[in-house]
Amino acid sequence: ASEEIMGEAAKEVFRKDYKPFDYGIAKFDLSFSLEEEVTTVSTKMVLKPNFTGDSRPLTLDGSADLVLKTITLDGVPVEAAGYELTAKHLTLKAPPVKEYVLEVVAEIKPQDNTSLDGLYKSNGNFCSQCEAEGFRNITWFPDRPDVMTVYTTRIVADKAKYPVLLSNGNLVESGDCPDKPGYHFTVWEDPFVKPCYLFALVAGNLARIEDSFTTSLGNPVTLRIYTEAHNVHKCAHAMTSLKASMKWDEEVFGLVYDLNLFNIVAVDDFNMGAMENKSLNIFNSRLVLASPETASDNDYSNIEGVVAHEYFHNWTGNRVTCKDWFQLSLKEGLTVFRDQEFSSDMNNRGVKRIADVNRLRVSQFSEDASPMAHPVRPDSYIKMDNFYTVTVYEKDGGCHGGWRSSCRMAVVME
Repeated sequence: ASEEIMGEAAKEVFRKDYKPFDYGIAKFDLSFSLEEEVTTVSTKMVLKPNFTGDSRPLTLDGSADLVLKTITLDGVPVEAAGYELTAKHLTLKAPPVKEYVLEVVAEIKPQDNTSLDGLYKSNGNFCSQCEAEGFRNITWFPDRPDVMTVYTTRIVADKAKYPVLLSNGNLVESGDCPDKPGYHFTVWEDPFVKPCYLFALVAGNLARIEDSFTTSLGNPVTLRIYTEAHNVHKCAHAMTSLKASMKWDEEVFGLVYDLNLFNIVAVDDFNMGAMENKSLNIFNSRLVLASPETASDNDYSNIEGVVAHEYFHNWTGNRVTCKDWFQLSLKEGLTVFRDQEFSSDMNNRGVKRIADVNRLRVSQFSEDASPMAHPVRPDSYIKMDNFYTVTVYEKDGGCHGGWRSSCRMAVVME
């Protein structure tokens, strides 16, 4: 753990070089002990080789902000000669060629994370953003979308400072910590496999509104929107939009929500507009909060569309996700098409179509005519965050609309 961390230069990643990860992860348990100075992240993963033959190194993505405290394999501490730690990776040199359990304890400082990528602290609240490659700032893990597993997350924090502790999935346990007076905990289980970019954690002093939705299968779903107490009265339109999205997705695409709880959190300091983390969507406040005194018709329309977009990702992006980041447009373009169809059905289809085309002409056409021009599926990247563009979202959304129209025309011609 005291080994000097060696630097690594950034390198270009090519689509043609894709290779499946050598190991499958049957289960992944995380435990967070949130403190003011240092947060401890303990992980336990059950791994199994996806190959036969001799042992192959296990390389996990990380960052220089992680401090390694302990690493054990099947309960036995790994000696320093058995692993290599660099600024970007933790490599187990010769793991077993059978199923094994790897446990790692790391320390991070979310309050010093000014990138807002990974777990960070802002305005007294802990919040996370992991897409595209932020999870490596939380702990060591294969930070790629094709490595999926089931997550169980335990969060421990000061009850007075952080009365709300949220993560993905269903809340299965909560209470006060008997061995730590003044602290409480929650345990969250997400029964569906997901990649690590969909992991989320929020801890803070937040107020909420609550509603419910009964699916077409008769399953009740609790709906909650969290924000700062002085803004809670501005959440009603977002809740109405969420319920309309759930109903529309059932009626139009036959897609039914699959858990018993759906949470939205609105925070001022969030580096992306919104994020579709499984069952715990996190939004920048401007895309959730609205009141008749200050919001325009366009504000209400944008909130309706973005809330729908992130909810629709539950199937197009979460349950069905990308093989690699070169397929980003498959989840984003398809979900843009779905949210455009939703907004068209909720409002005026002609007006919505004109607005979508104008956005393409003003923003995407100029991008295509600039040095930033790129295809909806690029051949390479150095930093994946640079490809969250109007080409990937809006142009590919238009492609999905065109494909649908072509299929309809082919059916009519037949």
